[in-house]
Amino acid sequence: MSVVDLIATADGRGLAASGLACLDRCVPLLGGDDEILRPLWANLTDDSDPAGWGPLVEQVRAKLDSYSGSDTDPDAGDAGDAVRLARRMLDTAPAGRSAAELRQWAEACSVASLGIHRLLDPAADPTPLDARRAGDTEGMPPLAAAELRRQLTVLEVVGARGAGGLRQALGLTTEGRRVLRAAVSRRARAAS
Repeated sequence: MSVVDLIATADGRGLAASGLACLDRCVPLLGGDDEILRPLWANLTDDSDPAGWGPLVEQVRAKLDSYSGSDTDPDAGDAGDAVRLARRMLDTAPAGRSAAELRQWAEACSVASLGIHRLLDPAADPTPLDARRAGDTEGMPPLAAAELRRQLTVLEVVGARGAGGLRQALGLTTEGRRVLRAAVSRRARAAS
């Protein structure tokens, strides 16, 4: 199945995990540390209160607003576009955990995160993002291809295992965050 198909059939937890994982992998662009989104991940467990999601989203926004930001200049071409896309993921996080709100956010986060990885990948990709998300991976640049695989796997494991898949989803997200940091670092070295 494609990311588009999986998002279309995911339940609320899967949608929240999907959007959150995309945002979490890109949070270094916003100056956030590895732990900043942990309370939102914890809110997806079986014994959590879904009503706590909105206040936690606001807390994360406030914390990230207080950071000076990443080392990436938001006006610096593709890198600046990547920062703006990451910020949009955070800004559009819904206050509620209803499937309808989360489906739209998960879709937007999938597109934004894949776009960020494509912007930071040194290889050009002329294929539209929608085609990539629908399953056309022929000739896809490596950084974006790895991001697409992570998106698929998060949706699959949370879909199959529910709350039991959250640990694996978080592990994939941590790995993806390291990859993104390395890509940003390589890009900064090449620019200097």
